[in-house]
Amino acid sequence: MSGPLAGVRVVELVGIGPGPFAAMMLADMGAEVVRVDRADRAGRSGPSLDLLGRGRPSVGLDLKAPGGPEVVLRLVERADALIEGFRPGVAEKLGVGPDPCLERNPKLVYGRMTGWGQEGPLAGAAGHDINYIALAGALDGIGRAGQAPVPPMNLVGDFGGGGMLLAFGIACGLIEAARSGKGQVVDAAMVDGAAIQTTFIHQMRALGMWPGPRGTNLLDSGAPFYDAYQTKDGKYVAVGALEAQFYQELVQRLGLEAEDLPPQMDRSAWPDMKRRFAELFRTRTRQEWCEILEGTDACFAPVLSMEEAAGHPHNRHRGTFVEVDGVPQPAPAPRFSRTPGAVARPPSQPGADTEEALLAWGFSGQEISELRAAGTIS
Repeated sequence: MSGPLAGVRVVELVGIGPGPFAAMMLADMGAEVVRVDRADRAGRSGPSLDLLGRGRPSVGLDLKAPGGPEVVLRLVERADALIEGFRPGVAEKLGVGPDPCLERNPKLVYGRMTGWGQEGPLAGAAGHDINYIALAGALDGIGRAGQAPVPPMNLVGDFGGGGMLLAFGIACGLIEAARSGKGQVVDAAMVDGAAIQTTFIHQMRALGMWPGPRGTNLLDSGAPFYDAYQTKDGKYVAVGALEAQFYQELVQRLGLEAEDLPPQMDRSAWPDMKRRFAELFRTRTRQEWCEILEGTDACFAPVLSMEEAAGHPHNRHRGTFVEVDGVPQPAPAPRFSRTPGAVARPPSQPGADTEEALLAWGFSGQEISELRAAGTIS
């Protein structure tokens, strides 16, 4: 394994979305992660397209079978961290909650991924990304003026406010455990993660720089110089010329420098300027605007599809996207100069690596045979 987390061992009790994303990020950075999948999901053939499962082997385990929890606790003995994404209380009922795990390994960092958190009036309720970012106050600010809020896919809650938050929390816990010799529980809640991502907007509101409702402010499509515009060929471009010098360059390259334009920050003029910009951008194709604006200080970029993004020269130069077994996907990030991360292996089908992984984590061949005979592992 390569990467700054080489030598770190993690047990992942597989869930959906943000938990696997956190485990993927740790594996990309060199951690040795073992996925504990449900045994009844095992047996599928062919390559897996579960990209969030890349970089780590899969063990098929029935946690409700005799000896199932003990398999997890045996893995925990050799682990530095554990990831689970059950509803609050479920891991405890299964016998793999924080208490037995930390009793077995006092240095363990026990990472918990939920939407609402481990306690609170909503802790036991079902939900998804859109619900968590709504309650955090993030969703209300995303969208056009006079229109309904627009869900930003499931990036803000599941992945930014969930998986990344958990990966950060586990990394912090590992650093602290190395100093203290003691593990602890990391409670990563998507509602908390979505909320902390709005800190800058709270700052802008406190300063009086975010006075209006959705779609009328500096960074939410209210400003003409910070928005996406349709081009002649039906595609889109994005401009973000916030600073005065960048706005001046945008104006000059758009051919508007000779016009008597209102001051950049005159909010009363923004609607008219947005219409002016929209009319202008529709006079050329996206590629023509790229030839005029891309790579300049006008703060410009074409709005690319995910397929197009992988082929853009800048992304190709940086290796922002990679192919693993012929499947295009984002590369590990961030970059490290001395210990770069990497995709160690393509994703496995659930349970495909049960014997290989258990042997690597200290189980004997005899023990594996007995667990298979008992129906505990796939």
